[in-house]
Amino acid sequence: MKIEDYFNAPHGIFVIDTETTGLDGGPRDLVVDIGVCSVDLSRGTVKDVYSSVVGYDVTEWEDHRTKAWIFGNSDLTLDMVAAARPLAHVREDIVRLLKERMVTSYNVPFDMDKFLFREPWQLRGIFEVCTDIMKAATNVCKLPSEMYGVRYKFPKLDNAYRMITKGDPADIRGAQAHRALSDARMASYIMIEMYKNGDYHP
Repeated sequence: MKIEDYFNAPHGIFVIDTETTGLDGGPRDLVVDIGVCSVDLSRGTVKDVYSSVVGYDVTEWEDHRTKAWIFGNSDLTLDMVAAARPLAHVREDIVRLLKERMVTSYNVPFDMDKFLFREPWQLRGIFEVCTDIMKAATNVCKLPSEMYGVRYKFPKLDNAYRMITKGDPADIRGAQAHRALSDARMASYIMIEMYKNGDYHP
């Protein structure tokens, strides 16, 4: 798909996912992979609209980045990051794609509050944030929490996908790829199924 084709996505809800070098958030940790799907809830359709590895000079990275979990648990490599389009260019794409759109993710506090709303992305106010898919899935999956005062724990993406969707609409074939576009697609189908059942309200 040509880069310009990404910006002809239909107006709907956009589901974004990031893969990062850690859990602390920016700027210590960095987004290294980003994917976006467009969802038409009324039709129950999902369209892949954007996917990019985010490029950096990895020769300047310390061990906590070069040995990040994502590089040992997916097909994403340091060489791919080193060869990818620079962050500034990817950020420009994301702004053009999502400006004034309705956007959510599977774990908004992580993807947005910890990364996309911080330096160097600074996307707060660019788009409207919709209901967190993970939070909506919590009351559907009903996984008991061991924390005092918390009834249900947040379900991991792969667990919610297995428990909520029928079949394998995202075509993951039994194994989560831990890549941004694939995870955004899984989250999108979870959202669609919950919407059908009255369990998701944007």
